[in-house]
Amino acid sequence: MCKKNGGKSQMAASVMRGLAGQDVQVLSAGTHPGSGLNAESVQALEARSYSVEGEYPKEASVERVAQADCVVVLGNEAQLEVPPGIRFERWDTVEPSLQGIEGAERMNLILDDIEERVRDLLASLN
Repeated sequence: MCKKNGGKSQMAASVMRGLAGQDVQVLSAGTHPGSGLNAESVQALEARSYSVEGEYPKEASVERVAQADCVVVLGNEAQLEVPPGIRFERWDTVEPSLQGIEGAERMNLILDDIEERVRDLLASLN
C-alpha cells in the first residue's frame, strides 16, 4: 500500500505477482487512491516483463487490511492502522528525485530497490 496506489505500491504488487506466481495472493491499495497509474512506473515494470494489466488505484479498506496476512506500506505519506496479529512492514524506498534524478532513470532505481525488498519478503514467506 501507499498513499495514491498509482506508483510504488503498484510496482511492489506487480513484482510480487511476477516472482511468486500463484503462491502468493497480492492486492495493492492506497489510503487516498489517485485517478490512475503512474505512466513512468508502468513503463519501468513493462520493460522488465512485469504486468499491471487490469490494475487501477484502489482504496485500502478496513476489510482488505483485516483479511491480509502481511501488509507492506511504501513511504511515509500513507498512514494505516493494522490490526494486531497481521505482519506489518514499512518500506522507505529510495527517492532519486531528491538527488535530481528524474524520468526513466528514477523509476529504474526505485524498481531496483523494490525488487530487492520483494525478493527478501518472498523468501521470508517461504
